[in-house]
Amino acid sequence: MNQKEKLNRISLILLSLFVVMLGYGILLPTLPYYTERLALGDNLDTDSINFHIGFLTSIYPLFQLLFVVLWGRLSDKYGRKPIIIVGLIGFVIMQLLTGLATSLTMLYVARIFGGIFTSSVIPVSNAYLSDITSEKRRTKIMGWSGVAISSGVIFGPVIGGFLSQTDLHLKYTIGLLHLDRFSVPFLFAALLGLIVLFVVAKWLKNTTRVHTFTTQKASLRFTFTKYFVVLLGLSFVIQFVVTLFETVFSIYGKDELGFNSNQVGIGFMLCGTIMAVLQPVFASYGEKILSTKKQIGFGLFISGISLIAFPFFKNEFVVYGLIVVFAAGGAMVTPNLLSAVSLLSKTNTGRNISIQSSTGSVGQILGPVVGTWLIADSFYYPFIIAGLIVIISIGLVRFVT
Repeated sequence: MNQKEKLNRISLILLSLFVVMLGYGILLPTLPYYTERLALGDNLDTDSINFHIGFLTSIYPLFQLLFVVLWGRLSDKYGRKPIIIVGLIGFVIMQLLTGLATSLTMLYVARIFGGIFTSSVIPVSNAYLSDITSEKRRTKIMGWSGVAISSGVIFGPVIGGFLSQTDLHLKYTIGLLHLDRFSVPFLFAALLGLIVLFVVAKWLKNTTRVHTFTTQKASLRFTFTKYFVVLLGLSFVIQFVVTLFETVFSIYGKDELGFNSNQVGIGFMLCGTIMAVLQPVFASYGEKILSTKKQIGFGLFISGISLIAFPFFKNEFVVYGLIVVFAAGGAMVTPNLLSAVSLLSKTNTGRNISIQSSTGSVGQILGPVVGTWLIADSFYYPFIIAGLIVIISIGLVRFVT
């Protein structure tokens, strides 16, 4: 494979990652407001709204967890491309269902459907990138994967906020489906997903398939070492804390700080921007200053400290500053963990990254539930407890090689 073809393949994979995370980003700041509107339409008690926000956030990674290893194994068997295409089809349908939902039940159905199918895109895309890059460049390319993911989180809230406030006076109902101006950002994401789906289907080449069952069996015994378990533990912590923060910040900003959806969106945009800018920097040049172990340890430390400090400040700019510090810590940790997992095995990269993704999904499931449960007692609890968990997890870093 020549350099031009490799760059084309990498670009298509990064585009797929960006679009899927754009859809995720569009919903982030608007979920509390959207859930509140649908809950009131269903005549539900206002006290149950935060409960539904937590579960709507959790149910997506729950179904990702249930299906991600299956997609990883299928991608090892049939190649990465067909699995990525299936994921993009699921993404388009999820966005359509979300945008046209008229009840919380429909929103739950959309989240479940999306969780099942989009669980293939991120781990299998990362496995594809791993397949076509050398071990020497692996951390760097995983950093760029992080950029694509973070960029979706940057632009998603901005696009969602802008398009949902357009002056299009739409209101059209077809059976259970309802089209109005709030549908616009999700229909935009669906259209974008459809375009990327056609581009990937036409131009992305499939990868070499892994056929040998015996190789997988031997590798399974080899990869579940203490080192792999530590990497999975750290992956769990970072995902648990990030999704807890995302869920609680949107509620905290709305109810405690009096932020509107645009101000909440700015917080998410800052978080995504810092992750997008710093991940490739740390992935490319980080080891020249700090070892992988020290990068992970320091990243966890500054993330933990910023979380503990978070609820003690109400000034908008200080809040945004703490978000920047939190995101910078995450940008140091994520690409290093992903690269370490991808280097564990040459023949089962898809499955290993899928296992890591599954572990992260457990964190993503528990984070919003624990966060919304803790926030019912006090806004201080979720941030301080999450920060302490991150600080304690630094003890695991000594096992990282």
